[in-house]
Amino acid sequence: MDKLSLQPPGTNSSRTAQAPPRFQVYTQRNLDQIQQLQCLSEELRFDIRVVAQVLPFRVNQYVIDELIAWEDVPHDPIFRLVFPQREMLDPVHFSHIADLLRTKAEQSVLKSAAAEIHLELNPHPAGQTTQNVPRIGNEYLEGAQHKYRETLLFFPSQGQTCHSYCSFCFRWPQFVQNEAFRISSREVATLHEYLQSHTEVTDLLVTGGDPMVMSSARLGEYLKPLTAPAFAHLQTIRIGTKSLTFWPHRFVTDKDADDVLRLFDELVKAGKHLAVMAHFEHGREMENDLVHKAVRRIRDTGAIIRTQAPVLRNINDDPVVWAAMWQRQVQMGMIPYYMFVERDTGARRYFELPLVRAWEIYQQAIQRVSGLGRTARGPSMSANPGKVELQGVAHVRGERVFVLRFIQARNPEWVQQPFFAKYDPQATWLDQLRPAFGEEKFFFEE
Repeated sequence: MDKLSLQPPGTNSSRTAQAPPRFQVYTQRNLDQIQQLQCLSEELRFDIRVVAQVLPFRVNQYVIDELIAWEDVPHDPIFRLVFPQREMLDPVHFSHIADLLRTKAEQSVLKSAAAEIHLELNPHPAGQTTQNVPRIGNEYLEGAQHKYRETLLFFPSQGQTCHSYCSFCFRWPQFVQNEAFRISSREVATLHEYLQSHTEVTDLLVTGGDPMVMSSARLGEYLKPLTAPAFAHLQTIRIGTKSLTFWPHRFVTDKDADDVLRLFDELVKAGKHLAVMAHFEHGREMENDLVHKAVRRIRDTGAIIRTQAPVLRNINDDPVVWAAMWQRQVQMGMIPYYMFVERDTGARRYFELPLVRAWEIYQQAIQRVSGLGRTARGPSMSANPGKVELQGVAHVRGERVFVLRFIQARNPEWVQQPFFAKYDPQATWLDQLRPAFGEEKFFFEE
């Protein structure tokens, strides 16, 4: 691949592509150093400090300077995307941590209290540490999940952080100070050994955290060997990342940005379908010119960018927001892929919506875009048995029901099978639904 220019493009939006700000990162330890927070009330700043003791908090200077509309805080959607909010915790939990802070409790006491709360937040949903762990012989392959026949998820240890943390993230246990929660692997050889011995795996998803916090050299240690003939069965490599939002410099002005793109180019030329799975939760995240240049540079390698996000109360629970996002993504050459339902973990109480509302948002948004934007599937629940899509509400045999189907499943025979659940206007997740028509169980529960 020819070396691409690293000069920022000309201005064509209200948020311009400036030279990279110093990569200052803020966590709960230096939260008070964020100058913009001084304009907020003391009560709101205290609320942020309280919740940040329990849920992971990390934000960089780029997000603070370029993405948050501080004049709209605390209602700004990007502010809510990265800064903890009081309502993310149960009131009892919030009061307990707040009291400890007010009485200047020892850090060990705070950490212990937070750990107890973590256990009540369903840290590992969908059986990801009990049912999805693959083996090599009699040994577990640490830092990997093999839930679906064709797809292996891999968590490189060097990629188990992010440029900034999303407050809704279902992988929040990766970022709290509890090694028992963490899924990661330092072993390159075991990944390659597993893939060689499991030729049914055609799709590798490198995830985190965010693999794009890794250096190009480290990422290459995992991915370059996959171009060898021994891995001919591996057709697709996916990289899950939020870097196009939180640090687009990764593909444009970082010192090894060109090396990253050369790695992408090499994988594509070796015949791999390389997909960058980009998270965009709001159209604001695509306004900066640097994002547009990063997208163009990635696409120039032959890699595909697919976009996905959960539908989130308080951030993007509006069909107009989703339609505008999908339209912009198609215009930029990205492919809308998934609208997810907020998972049953972490700060779900702040973000979750009734399933029927999630479906209404999807239906009304998809009506506003052309066929090229209707590649987005959803609303989809990544639940224990598989990815379940809510297709709509209908009247069948005199009963109002939810119509659902498996997009992906532990048992491949379930894929695309429709099934019906009793209509429940309050349900927010699959395990809250009950079979329709008097059935005792759903077919996949047998």
